[in-house]
Amino acid sequence: MKITFFGAAHEVGRSCIMVESKDTRILLDAGVKLGAHDEYPLIPDTEFATIDGIVISHAHLDHSGYLPHVYTAGYEGDTYATKPTLELTNVLLSDYMRISNPKNVKKDGLTRMVKHYHIVEYHKEFRIKNLKLRLIPAGHIVGSSMIEVDDGDERLIYTGDVNFRSTKLLDAAFTEKLHTDTLITESTYGGDNDTFEGEKKTADLMVASINETLKQGGKVVIPSFAVGRAQEVLLLLDDYMRSGLIQKVPIYMDGMIGKAMRIHRHNVIYCKDELQKRILLNDDDPFKSKNFYNVVTRQQRSRIMRGKEVSIIVTTSGMLTGGPIMKYLEALAPDPKNKMILVGYQAQGTLGRRMLEGAKEVDLVGKKLKVKMAVERYHLSAHADRRQLMSFIGRIADLKNVFIVHGEVTKSKELLDALKGKYHVIQPNLGDDYTV
Repeated sequence: MKITFFGAAHEVGRSCIMVESKDTRILLDAGVKLGAHDEYPLIPDTEFATIDGIVISHAHLDHSGYLPHVYTAGYEGDTYATKPTLELTNVLLSDYMRISNPKNVKKDGLTRMVKHYHIVEYHKEFRIKNLKLRLIPAGHIVGSSMIEVDDGDERLIYTGDVNFRSTKLLDAAFTEKLHTDTLITESTYGGDNDTFEGEKKTADLMVASINETLKQGGKVVIPSFAVGRAQEVLLLLDDYMRSGLIQKVPIYMDGMIGKAMRIHRHNVIYCKDELQKRILLNDDDPFKSKNFYNVVTRQQRSRIMRGKEVSIIVTTSGMLTGGPIMKYLEALAPDPKNKMILVGYQAQGTLGRRMLEGAKEVDLVGKKLKVKMAVERYHLSAHADRRQLMSFIGRIADLKNVFIVHGEVTKSKELLDALKGKYHVIQPNLGDDYTV
């Protein structure tokens, strides 16, 4: 089995890995790297005519955002993923096309892409020519999967993005009786110091901070990925507000979050059992809470930003790379009564990372913006931390080779050092290929 890394090596973003065996070639993920300038996987367009299938681990753009280009460039095969992954991918790609308008995508490519979606259920074996595959729940976002590939001689598991803790939406990743020769693992939080506090403690601290700002008459804006983080944050806020632990104020949803909420509701069978029972047995639907208000017009957004009403705003994008958050920042950042709370990963080079690191003046759409609002971070991550990654890897039977991807260079290197001596561990470079 040959593995080639066209993205996510020594970086977070543009996940794209080719796996070849005998006469079969597949891609695991096809993502973009969002930042000041979008970056794409380093796979030549001429390769797409030779690929027999693409398997997408989950809907986030750093794992799915290159699909429109792949089909524009001539790929005619199928894309395999769970039902919610394909539905959410359409939502995120639609937004990406509108905001970024990538020149490497044509309408016929988008049309061909949607026609070649192939839904796969968890744990159900499927084949792409001589390769046998299985999708395993990854616990990251709804529909997210680890991908198992078996050519009859060697077995590989690719984690995609993975979470080993239960959340408001999802059970932890499925890890029972896994065995493989080779593991390709993410390392977003694989660094020596990447150990998370319990979610309850983190949520309590965040809620106390929100209440502090609301009592002072300020607004709280929470940038979030439209898929995954937004739903976790909204359900958390709704629970605290219902119990009286957050001051009762409007919770506004802006960007693609409303559409993503509807897809989550339609795919609630992919969520944890207690959430399904809450909706189906008790007629208590947190996705349609009376505390939530969808922002649908620019006029409504302007009123929320510039009015005196205190509120909580959950909006895209999570790393401040575009979307409605840019308008909210322009209006809210100059006022010290307001607060921005970051809840997810902030990639190097993004505005979110600069603000997290304490920037007091930022460039915003060609003009300088003074930042007087408070900026805080509460780690509500959908990724495994260092301790969880080590525990997971240690429980896999028959493991020989570990490839470490999807992490900043230092974090991936620290995870590699911790695994040395136990396995054959590699931190690949972009373009590297290996035979296992």
